[in-house]
Amino acid sequence: MSSPVTDSELPVTYADVAGAAQRLAGRARTTPVLTSRHVDRRTGAQVFFKCENFQRAGAFKFRGAFNALSQLGTQERERGVITYSSGNHAQAVALAGQMLGIPAVIVMPQDAPKVKLEATRDYGGELVLYDKRTTSREDLARRIAGDRGLTLIPPYDHPHIVSGQATAAKELIDEVGALDYLFVPVGGGGLISGCAISAHRLSPACRTIGIEPEAGDDATRSFRTKTLQTCHNPDTIADGARTPSLGTVTFPLVLRYVHDMATVSDAELVSAMLFLWERMKIVVEPTGALGAAGLLERKVAVPRGARVGVILSGGNVDLRDLCRWLGERP
Repeated sequence: MSSPVTDSELPVTYADVAGAAQRLAGRARTTPVLTSRHVDRRTGAQVFFKCENFQRAGAFKFRGAFNALSQLGTQERERGVITYSSGNHAQAVALAGQMLGIPAVIVMPQDAPKVKLEATRDYGGELVLYDKRTTSREDLARRIAGDRGLTLIPPYDHPHIVSGQATAAKELIDEVGALDYLFVPVGGGGLISGCAISAHRLSPACRTIGIEPEAGDDATRSFRTKTLQTCHNPDTIADGARTPSLGTVTFPLVLRYVHDMATVSDAELVSAMLFLWERMKIVVEPTGALGAAGLLERKVAVPRGARVGVILSGGNVDLRDLCRWLGERP
């Protein structure tokens, strides 16, 4: 995509990504890259899955959370942090806070997956639950932050979060070499904007593709219209993508570095999850399977023989939910 701004004028640069990689060295896991001959036959491509479902706290979110918390000053660390999240960023901030000795308050919806609520509490996070039908999580978190002097660490719209998430694609390309395509899940845009920066620098010919749920297609509409679009509490099983919009940090990065966007249905997400479980023996949550679903459902045409990266962004799924989703399949 063309853009009137230069890379150095954007809120995150590759230098920020390189700095994040140094901070995360020895703290975040270098997650495995898996391949599948069956996937390669099905797609006609050579596919590399970056398995962030094996990251600390079960998702890529740990990268951004640790990168952000590790750069806080002494007084900010002592007072503590607050964030809002449906689950994966919640766990990541709680765990990073535990590792760094920083108290963490987490604003989560009452209906967040039980596995994510329990894990966040186990990592030492102080939970504040809210009803997403009546309460704005952003407003609630800002009010508590002001009352208690806490530093707000948003789930995606922050330069340190984006540069941390970018290290997932950096690791992938460092390991497997140049790519032709990179499929990435999209919620608020922290992962895709960061990964697109890494791909642009390390594999300039790579086309970065964002995949989001049909019910929460605000990023796709924003990408197409070049105007920030919103979506209120989208009804999708991809709970990590129930974000209202891209952010002031992530939107310009998406416009600059992302090449295309597409959506998948919840039914296609369930099929992709089941395929990954059965064929590759890995547990991936709905949001984590967005990129894989986009590739497997051919939402973007990929030529035969292309080298394709897919970010599997997380694996925190409640097995009871999975049984229900499978039972609802036609």
